[in-house]
Amino acid sequence: MDRRDRKRGLGAGNAGMGDGFLMEVCVDSVESAVNAERGGLLQVVKQCVRVPVFVMIRPRGGDFLYSDRELEVMKADTRLAKLHGADGLVFGALTEDGRIDTELCTALLAVCRPLPVTFHRAFDMVHDPLVALETLVSLGFERVLTSGCDSSALEGLPLIKRLTEQAKGRIVVVPGGGITERNLQRILEGSGAPEFHCSARSARDSGMKFRNSSVAMGASLSVSEYSLKVADVAKVRTLNAIAKNIL
Repeated sequence: MDRRDRKRGLGAGNAGMGDGFLMEVCVDSVESAVNAERGGLLQVVKQCVRVPVFVMIRPRGGDFLYSDRELEVMKADTRLAKLHGADGLVFGALTEDGRIDTELCTALLAVCRPLPVTFHRAFDMVHDPLVALETLVSLGFERVLTSGCDSSALEGLPLIKRLTEQAKGRIVVVPGGGITERNLQRILEGSGAPEFHCSARSARDSGMKFRNSSVAMGASLSVSEYSLKVADVAKVRTLNAIAKNIL
């Protein structure tokens, strides 16, 4: 696994537009992608799954203010993702004053094409979301993922609805952030969005028999190294069914 492989996130989605909606499942492993597919997401043939895979291009954690050197890393990652059959790309970049970084986005969009591109939840950190949406439309993004600039899509539902109305089909506003079986219906009905994004994960215990409880590989001891978060087949199917009934 090289430097670029470690920082990629994958999104697998079902383009079930015949059913009136599209469900995107956030995955970070091959097992999660397979389980997302088993939950009822089918479209095109890939090596391990038959759903479209959108690759997130993010050179590091933290904020979305990137240097020229980091832009070069993002370009290299994009080229590699395209080489290996990505169906779309996902990225986001902001200026220091909380606006869309149009210069960086323009440069990276040129490398992404002809694949469709989603602006990710960096959008939730912008100074003015209504102005930012128009910027994304003018730049040519196909989709924008957002929790409505709030802690979850449910909390940000009023803004998501307003953004969807403002978009008028020029860009797809995709609700994401804390979407579960318990709130999906309210979010879809309240936003009018044709797509949604979720992780649909559940915890699975590690297969490790020997465990050193004194050591944590992450920054926090509150997250066990022996608990794995994996896309849950049953959750994917349930969310799929809820969306079909609504839309």
